[in-house]
Amino acid sequence: MRLHALRLILLLAAAASCGSTAPDPTPDPDLRILFIGNSLTSANNLPSLVQQLGASNSARPVVVTSVAFGGYSLEDHWNQGAALAAIRQGGWDLVVMQQGPSALPESRTNLVEWTGRFAVEIRKVGARPAVYMVWPPLDSESDWDAVTASYAAAAAAANAVLFPAGEALRSAYHANPGMPLFDTDGFHPAPLGSEGVALVIYAVAANVSPLGLAQRAGQTTFPANHIATLESAAADAIARYDH
Repeated sequence: MRLHALRLILLLAAAASCGSTAPDPTPDPDLRILFIGNSLTSANNLPSLVQQLGASNSARPVVVTSVAFGGYSLEDHWNQGAALAAIRQGGWDLVVMQQGPSALPESRTNLVEWTGRFAVEIRKVGARPAVYMVWPPLDSESDWDAVTASYAAAAAAANAVLFPAGEALRSAYHANPGMPLFDTDGFHPAPLGSEGVALVIYAVAANVSPLGLAQRAGQTTFPANHIATLESAAADAIARYDH
């Protein structure tokens, strides 16, 4: 009888434990992105363009925050402190890092080192580190391969998501050199160029095709043929760097 009673008590305790298990918390539906960069991020308010493309999926809105100072490298951001403070607030899905072209060997070494340092801090708050690949000034177009290689190396070393925006703009520029992708300085993006970057970033971040993305998001600001070129270039670059 004592054994039977003990078994009954254990069964009742197990049932009570199962019944009191709290349901899993509802996951945050937002796609929360922190941008860390310089004028290639702040130009034309790139984060807001990415947020607008998020309208293509009303079930998962995009929330963005940016820490961007003109001319800053990632090392500058680390030393200044605002970027680290923003990361440590937590709640991010992705933290996107960007600095200048970094074509020179010593610049590539610097980019790889500081991308890696930031990646450690980013992972501490449960977010994924990401790298926004840029491009060289058009008067140094011969450096484009080196810029691409620097950003690919930084992403690989930090095991970070790679946004091949520079390669997408290169493809679009070669497909239609008359498209106004760059500002008068031949380096900073014009509004259309920033739209091309945003297409790459949102498509990779949300794991969706960039083809038809602007229309799905209700963005009709730019000529349809220019958007089609940008979306095709984005799809090509993403396919080539989807490792």
